[in-house]
Amino acid sequence: MARKNDKSGPGPVAETPAKPARRKADETAAGKAAKPGTPPKDAAKPARRASLAKGGVAKANEAKPAAKAAPKPAAKPADAAAKTAKGASAGKPAGREPAAKASSRNAATRARAAARSDTRTSTHRKTSAKAKPAAKPDPAELDAADAALRPVGAGTGGTKPARPTKAASPAAGRRVAKAASSPAPAPTPAPIPTPAPESQAGMDRGRSAAFAEAAFGVESRLPEQLAMNIERIESLTQRLISALAQRDKRSPGVEAPGAELFTTAATAWMKLLAEQPERVIGHQVSYWGETLRHFAEAQAALARGGLQAPPSEGPKDRRFANPLWESHPFFNFIKRQYQINAQALEDAASALDLPEMSDRRRIEWFTRQIIDMMAPTNFLATNPDALEKALETEGESLVKGLENLVRDVEGSGGDLIVSLADRDAFRVGENIGTTEGTVVARTPLYELIQYKPATEQVHELPLVIFPPWINKFYIMDLKPQNSLIKWIVDQGYTLFVVAWKNPDSSYADTGMDDYVKSYVEVMDRVLDLTDQEKLNVVGYCIAGTTLSLTLSLLKQRGDKRVNSATFFTTLTDFSDQGEFTAYLQDDFVSGIESEVARAGMLSAQLMTRTFSFLRANDLVWGPAIRSYMLGETPPAFDLLFWNGDGTNLPGRMAIEYLRRLCQQNTFVGEGFEALGYRLHVRDVDVPLCAIACETDHIAPAADSWRGIARMAAADKTFILSESGHIAGIINPPSKKKYGHYTSDAGFADGWQAWRAQAQHHEGSWWGRWGDWLAGRSGAMVAARDPGEGFGPAPGEYVHERQ
Repeated sequence: MARKNDKSGPGPVAETPAKPARRKADETAAGKAAKPGTPPKDAAKPARRASLAKGGVAKANEAKPAAKAAPKPAAKPADAAAKTAKGASAGKPAGREPAAKASSRNAATRARAAARSDTRTSTHRKTSAKAKPAAKPDPAELDAADAALRPVGAGTGGTKPARPTKAASPAAGRRVAKAASSPAPAPTPAPIPTPAPESQAGMDRGRSAAFAEAAFGVESRLPEQLAMNIERIESLTQRLISALAQRDKRSPGVEAPGAELFTTAATAWMKLLAEQPERVIGHQVSYWGETLRHFAEAQAALARGGLQAPPSEGPKDRRFANPLWESHPFFNFIKRQYQINAQALEDAASALDLPEMSDRRRIEWFTRQIIDMMAPTNFLATNPDALEKALETEGESLVKGLENLVRDVEGSGGDLIVSLADRDAFRVGENIGTTEGTVVARTPLYELIQYKPATEQVHELPLVIFPPWINKFYIMDLKPQNSLIKWIVDQGYTLFVVAWKNPDSSYADTGMDDYVKSYVEVMDRVLDLTDQEKLNVVGYCIAGTTLSLTLSLLKQRGDKRVNSATFFTTLTDFSDQGEFTAYLQDDFVSGIESEVARAGMLSAQLMTRTFSFLRANDLVWGPAIRSYMLGETPPAFDLLFWNGDGTNLPGRMAIEYLRRLCQQNTFVGEGFEALGYRLHVRDVDVPLCAIACETDHIAPAADSWRGIARMAAADKTFILSESGHIAGIINPPSKKKYGHYTSDAGFADGWQAWRAQAQHHEGSWWGRWGDWLAGRSGAMVAARDPGEGFGPAPGEYVHERQ
């Protein structure tokens, strides 16, 4: 078929060689047709013959003479120029014409074979015909066909001068009428002419604009925005691939449970199937019945024509807060079926006969992880919030979500750890951790900070806080309004706080005994700086566990320097591993041992991921939806910023803590060996106060209470704060947000008895603990100035990142 930009006038549709027996007659006819001003005899026949073709397709015997009607290259200079232009447009030199003709001959041979195989064309085939020039396709028809077949959005820019058009001939009208009234056969289709880029771009823009207005409203900017987003997605995808390639290969033991758990689960299910087949079948029938009933209810709701979703029977779940989960039949159906599936999985897991409670807890925990992971809110196609946001922003929210994903993977060294807070919103020492103080000591393992007094007089006995080294100490000094450190200083105490080193692989051989030794060393420095013989101490989380080890050591040494001790969310009795059961079995701990042997430390990323899945919906899936699917910037929340600023653990220390304390529970049993002593929880006999948190998932209140109950101190106070592991402790009195509980039940009758007799008090526990501490801190003396020391608080170690 002739190209649209061919300006050589009417010409052949395609070059095809005629049969050799007819070559002379065809060349004579072609020579006559080439003469100027001499029309061929049968000039009116092509239109008539075209009208006889089925679906507007010419018979094969007409295609051959039409092809041969093309003049030879030497006949006319204009024809030679046209052929030269045609060869150039195909990307071949003009001297290669015979090869092109050979290709066209092959195409013609296939066309004739197809025509002969069709009984409709062979039946009506004429026995003789003279060469006729093929009718040139009508330009309007070509444009319409091209527009219909070209994919939406195809084409490039540019404009082409409009091609001259002419009135449609009667023969063309008859062709259109015939094509519309009779079915078309299935011949080999002729190639559709490709429009020039200029005209194609104009049509693309028109179609894109029409589509955008129909889908997104008038004056939508989708085409331009979409083009920009595609470019950004391509760039971000390359960055994501590069970032994922940076991920270190870890031990399989820290990535998934060992084969023993799968074997245990499979064995338990086979046993259930063999001993109680009716129970297994009953579960399946119940699931099938519930699913069919749900489908029938949804069908009935649709059949009523009101598009009202069936009433929801599941519990309220904040993941499904969007009204569409209730009002839209599709989303309601998806939600309800997810709840049915989740219940079926939970029932199947709970039905297993597992003699070991640790196996049961692990299987139930992993089942819960699968259920949470497969929630419809975690997928774009079934999340109405994400879909609405994508339509509202014309896809911009999804591109921003990809940007957030790439940023998190790059920031975590190839791991996928969802950012819970804006990492650029805070600077430690500038807008958080700003309480004035001085670094008065620095060692390879810690810095010791003494805070500047806020009162003219202070209590005689100094106070030292040992924060956990899993995170950083400024959790207690976020903003002035919620800073526990500032509040303590304002109450008239000489306060010291330890800032731990963020270890690297060079600390691989640092163990629990090194931390216990550091505790004793810190106490020595504080007593020297304040010229006192006694002091009060506070231990938070794992630092509280290590403080109890240190108090046992001091007891056995006969050292009475500690006047009182306070424990924040501290575990010392690990007999009930609770939600950590999944992580404290041999397969996972062995995986950590392999990881520590490889890297020399337990990385902060691995610990962050581990703790996050203890509350997957709150700390993994929920933030991932907001960040990656809704494209939201993580909030500027100081507490969550701190939560993401983790630290590594020294290799030996991590294994000793997991094996000897968590798994073997030696501090309660035969004793934890450190610095040549066998340390026991029963050795802790100093006056103490313990604060636990009601909804703490890391150090559950019942487990914390049980460890305190084992201590030998005659003076013991236990306070239960509302909220969780962090918010329950960082609970300033000015907020009046969370209350607390106390009880007169004592520690003799167990946790349940203590809890049953507990009384609720409005507001923070800080004031109650402050009164308890004041009675054990001595008389008031002149305030102590820390001087210049090694530099201002918060020191240097706190700025060391993962």
